Amino acid sequence: MRFGLFVPQGWRLDLAGIDPADHWTTMLGLARHAEEGPFESIWVYDHFHTVPVPTEEATHEAWSLISAFAAATSTIRLGQMCTCMGYRNPAYLAKVAATADLISGGRVEMGIGAGWYEHEWRAYGYGFPSAGDRLGMLDEGVRIMRDLWTTGTSTLDGRHYRTDGALLRPLPPQAGGPPLWIAGGGEKKTLRIAARYARYTNFSNAPEEFRRKSDILAGHCADLGTDFGAITRSANFNVVIGESEKDVQDRLAWIRSHYEPLIPADALERALGNFANSPTVGTPERIAERLAGMRELGMTYAILNFAEAAYDRSGIDLFTREVVPALAG
Repeated sequence: MRFGLFVPQGWRLDLAGIDPADHWTTMLGLARHAEEGPFESIWVYDHFHTVPVPTEEATHEAWSLISAFAAATSTIRLGQMCTCMGYRNPAYLAKVAATADLISGGRVEMGIGAGWYEHEWRAYGYGFPSAGDRLGMLDEGVRIMRDLWTTGTSTLDGRHYRTDGALLRPLPPQAGGPPLWIAGGGEKKTLRIAARYARYTNFSNAPEEFRRKSDILAGHCADLGTDFGAITRSANFNVVIGESEKDVQDRLAWIRSHYEPLIPADALERALGNFANSPTVGTPERIAERLAGMRELGMTYAILNFAEAAYDRSGIDLFTREVVPALAG
């Protein structure tokens, strides 16, 4: 099994209480810690306002961070989970990603999706197109990026986007451009877009839902004549790990105390539920067993979020020391 690590950037209130002047050194320190292993990649979110509710806490911009990490790290791969197609013109985004790929020496991943955070869309003046339109934007945008990365030019007269001889030079160091991660589990459209273009997918970490969406993805691949086996299926996991059950409960108590001053009570309970109900809550043995079960379903790339990462690396180190070896190979 392969592993990625989310670097706290503020979106999940995971830099709250840290002086903004220290945010970059905190993020970079974790990126370099991940680079020491066993993590293959680090990840940031493409969002502008915090969750579970908008607050005045920091949220740092994804692609600025990708370029900064590209210059400040050496080997670890760099992804976004996931870039919202509607937030940037796709030809421009292709240029941004190609430049970051050059800076990194060919280590950029392209996580891309249709977007969902309505408050954020409207607050930044993007409106909030229907789900069908957002998915149409995703499909056309991916086509534009793929053309620019492979041929260096794009001309498309689409419903949502138009290019007329757009040029991209130089081409990205990675042949064909950064690998495409089509994120989202929409069964009729998103997974069909993934079947057509993706090298990676990212959807539910719930076993039965993961199984169902995998079957649907396989069906789309069969319809389109693409290779289902060539698509790596990934999922995201909130990790709350402890040597004992008491340690696990202490970490959950810390998460509550961290969020409680920042968000309303109803949002607090939702946020806590996202951690407490995760399949990766427990002792190393329990977490390894659950991830092994997901691997049997075809999930071979786990991207991990530790709520306390900016303040305490012991959970990351415990996972690295005791869970990863159990899943080696």
